[in-house]
Amino acid sequence: MKYLLLGLVCSLISFFWFRDKSPHPQPRDYAAISAEGVIRVATEYNSVSYFATGDSMAGFNYELIQAFARSKELKAEIIPEMSFEKRLQGLANGTFDVIAYGIQTTSEFKDSLLFTAPISLSKQVLVQRKLADGKVAITSQLGLAGKTLHLIKGSPAVMRIKNLGNEIGDTIYIKEVDKYGTEQLLAMVEHGDIDYAVCDEEIARASVDSFPQIDISTGISFNQFNSWAVSKQSPALRDSLNNWIKSFMKTKDFKKIYRSYYKKD
Repeated sequence: MKYLLLGLVCSLISFFWFRDKSPHPQPRDYAAISAEGVIRVATEYNSVSYFATGDSMAGFNYELIQAFARSKELKAEIIPEMSFEKRLQGLANGTFDVIAYGIQTTSEFKDSLLFTAPISLSKQVLVQRKLADGKVAITSQLGLAGKTLHLIKGSPAVMRIKNLGNEIGDTIYIKEVDKYGTEQLLAMVEHGDIDYAVCDEEIARASVDSFPQIDISTGISFNQFNSWAVSKQSPALRDSLNNWIKSFMKTKDFKKIYRSYYKKD
C-alpha cells in the first residue's frame, strides 16, 4: 500500500508538472504556416464575407483568402467566428493566423495588431427604423444624445461613440453585443428588438435590401480604411499578405469579386 500510494503521488506530480510545462499555442509566422501547408483564418459568417450557397461556400473575404492560399500553395482552413473580441483573442493565442475581415485601422489596435494593406474603404453608420412617413428620427450626430446604441463587442466603433459623446457634449449610451454580427443587429432593429445600432456601412449596404424598414443614411464616422490583421509576432505573414494584396487588387479578378458582393464601381 505504501509503494502504491507513493506511485500515485509521483504520477500526480508528473501529470501536473508536465501539464504546466506543456507548450501553449503561439501565433505563427509565415515559415511555420508554409511548413504545415495550412493557414488558419477567422472571419464573420454573413451574406457578404463568408456564407454557404448550396453545397459550397462563397463570400468576399472567402474568395480573397482562397485566392491568396492558392497562390502560395496553401490550404485555407476558415473558421467562422461571430464575436469580434474572440477573433482578436484567437489571433493572440495562435488559434488563428489571420483575421480576414475588414477591421478599421485605428490607432487603438496598432499596439496589438499588424494590419495588412487596405482592402476597402468604409465608415460606421447608424442603423434605425424608418418612421411611418419614410423619414427617420435621427438625421445628425447631435440626435444621438441620450440614446442607446448597440454595437458588436470590442468593435473599433466603441471608441468612436465615446469620443462622439464628448464632441456633442452629452451622453451616448453603449450596449455591446457579443453573440451577433452585423446582419443580426440589422434584423434586431428591423423587428423592433432594439432601436439603434452602429455597423460598418459596406456590410450594412450590401444587406439592407433584405430589411426594407431600415435606414443607414446617417454617418457616425469618417471614411476609414479596412484591412485584415495578423499578430504582432507574424511580420513575415503580414509582408506576404501585403505583397499579394497590392498585386491582386490591380487585377480584373479582384474588381469582379468586389462588385459581385458590394455592387459598386
